[in-house]
This record gives sequence, C-alpha cells and structure tokens, in this order.
Amino acid sequence: MSTSLRLEPVTPATVDAALDLRVHPHQTKNVAPVVRSLAEAYAYGETAWPRLVFDGDELVGFVMAFVDIQWDAEKDPEDRRSGLWRLNIAAERQGGGYGRFAVEAVREELVRRGAREMYVCWEPGEHGPGEFYRKLGFRETGERAGQQLVGVLDIGPDQG
Repeated sequence: MSTSLRLEPVTPATVDAALDLRVHPHQTKNVAPVVRSLAEAYAYGETAWPRLVFDGDELVGFVMAFVDIQWDAEKDPEDRRSGLWRLNIAAERQGGGYGRFAVEAVREELVRRGAREMYVCWEPGEHGPGEFYRKLGFRETGERAGQQLVGVLDIGPDQG
C-alpha cells in the first residue's frame, strides 16, 4: 500500500471527481453513490464527516463517518452512536488496501472525538462487504438497521 495516502475534505476543486467515483457494478446495490452521501452530509451537518481518499494526487475513494447521532429514538432516546456511514472505493482501485486505510482513518477520528465504539451497517449477501468488515474486527450486534446488518468495533483508548 502506498505511503502517500490521506483523507481530504470535499472542496469545489474536488467535488466533480468525487461525483464521478464509481464502485464495481455488482456493488451498487450495497453502497449508495457519492452524490447521495454528499446530500446526506449536507442535511445532517456536523454529524456527518465526509472525506475523499487520495493516493498521492489520485482520488481512489470516498468515506463518510457519522458522529454522535441518535440511533433509535423510539427504542432508546439516549442511545447515541458514531461509526462508518459510507465507504466507496473506485472499482479499479479495490484490493489495494484503500478501504482498510479509510476505515482506520475514521477510527482515528472517532477516537480523537472520544468514541469508544465504531458502528457500521452493511447489506448482507453475495458481493456484500460483511467479510471485509469482519476481517477488520467488527462483530455483528444482532441488530438490523432496516435490512442491513449492524456491526461494532471497540475503539476506546484501551483498545489500541
């Protein structure tokens, strides 16, 4: 994996490239396009943390975290969570460690903000990202968010 990986905010100079980012066609049912993520980031304001993944000057992905959102107000109004909201790695760049880098960068940001757990939801089934998240240490909680499975990773200070 490259040593020139970094996350950058979406800017007027990079928004068009971000909107052009495409995952493998068989993954489009598992992850929303960047355009939807940016609309959600705008609507959710400070609880959304969208970033572009660059390898040098090349845009290779998009990642968005959610920070301290109310999870299920009807079930528990006090339940607030942070985690990985969206991960899109360019189809031709998958398998190069970019997704792992992006998830780790989100983990670092959430730890910096005081989170002790990092959540993620994914579509189950063939070509879904479940195995990827399990390899990174996420464990299924037994919950569902709509039809998606919910996973959690302990990230508190004592988790390394």
